[in-house]
Amino acid sequence: MEPADRETVTGLPPGIAAAREELTPMLSQYADLCAAHEDALVLFQVGDFYEAFCEAAETVARVCEVTLTERSDSTGDYPMAGIPIDNAAPYLESLLDAGYRVALGDQVEDAEQASGLVDRAVTEVITPGTVVEDDLLESGTTNYVAAVAADERPGTGSDGDDHGSGRRGVGLAAVDVSTGECLVTSGDADAVAGELDRIAPAELISGPDAPDFEPSDAERGWTTHDHDAGAFDRRTATERLEPYLPAPGRRFDADAELRAAGAVLAYAEYTQGDDGPLSYVTRIRRYDPRDRLRLDAAAQRSLELFENRGLGASDTLFDVLDETNCALGRRCLERWLRRPLVDADAIRSRHDAVGEVADRSLAREGVADALATAYDLERLVSRVSRGRADARDLRSLHQTLAVVPELKATLAGADGERAANAAGTGPADADDPALPRTDHLRDLRERLDELTEVRELIDDAIATDPPQEITEGGVIREGFDGDLDDLRATEREGREWVADLEASERERTGIDSLSVGHNQVHGYYIEVTDANLDRVPDDYRRRQTLKNSERYVTPELKEREEEIVGATERADALEYELFVDVRERVAGETERIQGLADALAELDALASLAAVAVERDYVRPELREDSTEGVAIEGGRHPVVERTEESFVPNDADLPRGSVAVITGPNMSGKSTYMRSVALAVVLAQTGSFVPAQAATLPVFDRLFTRVGASDDIAGGQSTFMREMSELTEILHDADADSLVLLDEVGRGTATTDGRAIARAAAEFLHDELGATALFATHYHGLTDLADERERVFNLHFTATREDGDVTFLHRVVPGASSSSYGVEVAELAGVPGPVVERARDLVAAEEAERGRGASGVEADGAVDGEAPSDETTDPDATDDGDASLREFLAEEASGARDEDDPDASDSAPETATEGDRAPTADADEGVAAGAPRDLAAELRDLDLARMTPIEALNALHDLQSRLDDGG
Repeated sequence: MEPADRETVTGLPPGIAAAREELTPMLSQYADLCAAHEDALVLFQVGDFYEAFCEAAETVARVCEVTLTERSDSTGDYPMAGIPIDNAAPYLESLLDAGYRVALGDQVEDAEQASGLVDRAVTEVITPGTVVEDDLLESGTTNYVAAVAADERPGTGSDGDDHGSGRRGVGLAAVDVSTGECLVTSGDADAVAGELDRIAPAELISGPDAPDFEPSDAERGWTTHDHDAGAFDRRTATERLEPYLPAPGRRFDADAELRAAGAVLAYAEYTQGDDGPLSYVTRIRRYDPRDRLRLDAAAQRSLELFENRGLGASDTLFDVLDETNCALGRRCLERWLRRPLVDADAIRSRHDAVGEVADRSLAREGVADALATAYDLERLVSRVSRGRADARDLRSLHQTLAVVPELKATLAGADGERAANAAGTGPADADDPALPRTDHLRDLRERLDELTEVRELIDDAIATDPPQEITEGGVIREGFDGDLDDLRATEREGREWVADLEASERERTGIDSLSVGHNQVHGYYIEVTDANLDRVPDDYRRRQTLKNSERYVTPELKEREEEIVGATERADALEYELFVDVRERVAGETERIQGLADALAELDALASLAAVAVERDYVRPELREDSTEGVAIEGGRHPVVERTEESFVPNDADLPRGSVAVITGPNMSGKSTYMRSVALAVVLAQTGSFVPAQAATLPVFDRLFTRVGASDDIAGGQSTFMREMSELTEILHDADADSLVLLDEVGRGTATTDGRAIARAAAEFLHDELGATALFATHYHGLTDLADERERVFNLHFTATREDGDVTFLHRVVPGASSSSYGVEVAELAGVPGPVVERARDLVAAEEAERGRGASGVEADGAVDGEAPSDETTDPDATDDGDASLREFLAEEASGARDEDDPDASDSAPETATEGDRAPTADADEGVAAGAPRDLAAELRDLDLARMTPIEALNALHDLQSRLDDGG
């Protein structure tokens, strides 16, 4: 829908506005609500339906796929469409998915009690970021609405950066209205953009002068809109925050944080009906992004932490780790994985807890069984606090509180574990009387607040299986309130008397067909058929005449009816009062319940990590004491790939701190999988998880960057190569000596010469300027000579064999440089048509024959990639590896210079030839230089590369290129 069209259905519809002065009272009430909520589509309760009118009705009919009808009155005909209130969730979800905010105009007084028009008011504004209904929320997920505000003037932000020179700090606040969690931070625009991608809010509101933030992934992005600018005023924001925080001005590091927090809470209150502060928002937490491992959107995406866009869309790291048993634990585990730790002591503490739960199988199973019956306490208590919980919600809360004593006993090793020890069947270390053994689990056990008084209150007050409606009785347990019991006794005795009346009246009158009944209009009655009217007693009073019978009432029946109805009405009203009182008393313990929810969530997340460690044979990683030491992994595995493949080849990783590993090898050999497995080991370790390896010793990194895989952003005007360069730019600007960097095929999206130059310069910059620990996968084999030029650069490659024309990828990483990419063979494996494959082989063979090389440029049959070929295939004129790589680089640079005169030359040449997969001979230089001026070609041939240093060779090349540009 176009924006202009959208404006006609939010706020006051034009069709209603045109007849505003002539509207009936009900439509006038609808118009008032629409005018008061200009940014929302108003749904107006009429009986059992939510209705919309005019242009809004047309939109509801189309989006929700319901029938468009018409309402006619003295002022005209108005299109109308409605959705049933009892089944509104799927229709509301459709409207939210279409990008609308929906204001619910509910009847706020009983229609039977109203004199004239029923009063209506907007009780809730449903937006993508403020949904609270369980039917519209996925269990175990977070749903944030965020606000951003810019510093009012340039200055120094909370991150310590100087925001002078036009750079402004930005405050970010996000609240999950369904649970009450509120996060606040600040930084420069780039830092806040990264946090938004990490938090992934469903909705973003922007303050005046705040930068525009666009999600890096449009499919997972947020809806953005402006909000009341006044909400971002410092004084207004401070007043808004005062019910939540004492002295809010002292609680934030930056003015922009305070204003963003005040604005987002104002918006949250507005969507919940403007009933005042949200009393369950008790956890406003300010954090510094530097206190966690920073994973930008590109890293989360390329490592497939939460989303896999391939064929296995559910195969993500989170899916592997998620053995949680309740929604609380699932949300906690997701938070941990989005924001891994950087404090070594905190990481070790979490490892201690995971290790203990992994060792104690009975405790692990007991925790899982107990938590499987737990409800989502965070969302339950938010409904209780807002006064929207029903009796079933309170029983769910009671059921969850009931598992706490069981969990505490399980962690203390009571009953099952100690019984197993006594029988000699328990684990060897389970007879330790001081359980839990780790400080982390002991502290967690202490935080398991049993809330005995709350549990007992609910159990005493609320019926075991209460009805969903809380105004129609049956909610309060018998014995809880004496007055209520008396009223219910009166009601019960009256109904019993009525039940006995039919038999006694049949006996008294002799009318066997006489019956006693009741309806909502006429109350209790005695019904007699026309054939027996002559036997009706004198004390019967006619109440209603039917076609074949008459209905009567007696004075005594009338009196009993009044007693029953009166007792019922008073009992229902008293029950509601008692329920509301119980709910308010429970709400008074919101903070304690939320504290318990945090403990249950953490326990479930730890148990999940422990279960995965046991089931998948993960090991506890050791953290480096010396921050200058690097990554050492023995038999590392990719946690997702090993789960989806029948077999997986483990690999070691030995990366000194600040080193750059240049990784070469065939396509499909496993370079990307290897790099990701190293990065995922770091993420898992700093999350608190064990890692898939035989052994692992790791440093603590502060940032993890990835540039893996090809993608574009056509809507944003970025090609694949531009997207690649943008991501590379962010890495080279932000990485430091405490960062882990993964770069895969940098420069492959452009011409060979340019791409190779960018890749080489990036690798050198990582080593020389940043000192970052990096894995650098490439098909530019000329980059392998960096290992000879830089102290902390070394080569790795993946092996393959070729036998009888078939290539086998061994998926094994070994030291040294690869000699081939097997491009044609990979094309054949991918199913490229045979004629195309054969033609490609012919082209490769022809070009290599021109260079004086053996066919296809691969090892002899049976040779392992990277090993020396047999004597029969060795070129006697070949130089040593270092000279070959340098000669290849120079030859390709000369070819690149020639490409400036013939731009199509490099693009049309087969890629395997220009990459220099094998060391060319002297004849190859002559072939490469063909077409260049003869004197320059001769000088190129005469260069004594064996005696030249790399810088001398580059100077010589620069001289030759300059002369070529000048016409020789």
